[in-house]
Amino acid sequence: VLALNGKIREAGEKIFASNGKKVDFGSAVKSCEEAGGAIAMPMNEEENKAILSIVQQYNQYAYLGIKEGQTSGQFKYINGMPLNYTKWHQYEPNGKGTEKCVEMYTDGSWNDKKCNLYRLTICEF
Repeated sequence: VLALNGKIREAGEKIFASNGKKVDFGSAVKSCEEAGGAIAMPMNEEENKAILSIVQQYNQYAYLGIKEGQTSGQFKYINGMPLNYTKWHQYEPNGKGTEKCVEMYTDGSWNDKKCNLYRLTICEF
């Protein structure tokens, strides 16, 4: 399988890919949709590791397809599905409603963050 210099990773039924661009959350969602996919939504450890390997290759934090809902501290996938797998960094999430988006650190753990920062775009197909 041609892995495009490691910019593509397979995990189960999904393929994860990055264009290497850093954009805000809304733009990342839009560019993944335009490419025919969705922003990366890790649903298990295998998928989290596949996304992490792209994060580590670029050495950039990346937004995940997870957002805080109406209830403070209640996060779910942007497709509305409940979060049945999480990998929060110690003491996270801690934004209490002010940090609606979720980024992945270079160690694979998650942090709630504001949505207007520039983070690596990783899509799933």
